[in-house]
Amino acid sequence: QVQLVESGGGLVQAGDSLRLSCAASGGTFRRYHMGWFRQAPGKERDFVAAISDDSTPNYADSVKGRFTISRDNAQNTVFLQMNSLKPEDTAIYYCAARFGGMPIQLLTVARYFTTWGQGTQVTVSS
Repeated sequence: QVQLVESGGGLVQAGDSLRLSCAASGGTFRRYHMGWFRQAPGKERDFVAAISDDSTPNYADSVKGRFTISRDNAQNTVFLQMNSLKPEDTAIYYCAARFGGMPIQLLTVARYFTTWGQGTQVTVSS
């Protein structure tokens, strides 16, 4: 079972960029689909992006063209590059993992992921 630790969150201004990292340990990272979700206060946990074990990405419409998900299997790490940040991107960002077995296009639902990190706060001021 893989363990996940997120980092890279912070307080930025609208239009700025941030790169989140999620370091995995304890599993065969290259065989996991990986995802990013976010949760704002009082709201549900929403899909942001996912990347398959063969590095195929999938994005929520709200972040397409602004966010990029990538993975480095040598470092056991998945990244989320966030550009042109908006105040509505403010949330706790969670990294998630699933050991293959599902098309990446379906991995937009939180319950399909089996392992979660503790989250990292991203705050975008206007």
